[in-house]
Amino acid sequence: MAKDVEVAERGSFSAKDYHDPPPAPLFDAVELTKWSFYRALIAEFIATLLFLYVTVLTVIGYKSQTDTAVNADACGGVGILGIAWAFGGMIFVLVYCTAGISGGHINPAVTFGLFLARKVSLVRAVLYMVAQSLGAIAGVALVKAFQKSYYTKYGGGANELSQGYSTGVGLGAEIIGTFVLVYTVFSATDPKRSARDSHVPVLAPLPIGFAVFIVHLATIPITGTGINPARSLGAAVIYNKKKAWDDQWIFWVGPFIGAAIAAFYHQFILRAGAVKALGSFRSNPHV
Repeated sequence: MAKDVEVAERGSFSAKDYHDPPPAPLFDAVELTKWSFYRALIAEFIATLLFLYVTVLTVIGYKSQTDTAVNADACGGVGILGIAWAFGGMIFVLVYCTAGISGGHINPAVTFGLFLARKVSLVRAVLYMVAQSLGAIAGVALVKAFQKSYYTKYGGGANELSQGYSTGVGLGAEIIGTFVLVYTVFSATDPKRSARDSHVPVLAPLPIGFAVFIVHLATIPITGTGINPARSLGAAVIYNKKKAWDDQWIFWVGPFIGAAIAAFYHQFILRAGAVKALGSFRSNPHV
């Protein structure tokens, strides 16, 4: 009797109280026939447009408020802290608004990481990246249209490697910064975590926004903080200066490497994807 109870108890603890979504197919042509897919593309485009518009305006506004050449207060403006809040706050708001429509990626690196984890198909991943990049270009174009006199004078919000830092340091900052962001995305949206911590009402966009905020505090002095290839591309296209284009590769290679590492770490180490694929390493209790 006691043995039966023990077996029943053991079984009750092994039962899963969450459901992992099935892996997305590599190619899913059916998506192209659904309105929900195009609605998601529009959501990614508009969200990235709004993200770049608000954040680049914040950067330019800060530089104009602290320009001593026009008798501005060198200690005025929102400061690096305010810029970091603008980026993190906008991600929080926009992910909250679009998560139920497109997943709220707003970043090709996030999309790439989710693709590697088979959360989205190749078709969706590629078209999301296109929509995000076009949205970023449109957002920065609006900034230039409304603030043309300040836009070029104060750098156009373009990402560039800061003077005094080597290429390796800049690349490393982008890799680690994007790892933090994409790792947070995986953790905040993990169905297993949601089931385990169901008593803790954590809103997924909140930690994601805080990750963006914290990474900006650390890396603004180094690269201006990319961790989002669409953000860097949009500013480079509209600003269109040599330095921004020379450094552009850093803001694609770094984030994609960081996203790939985060996807591997979460899926194959924390979630034991490799163990599940190769079979459990747990010892047989009857041996």
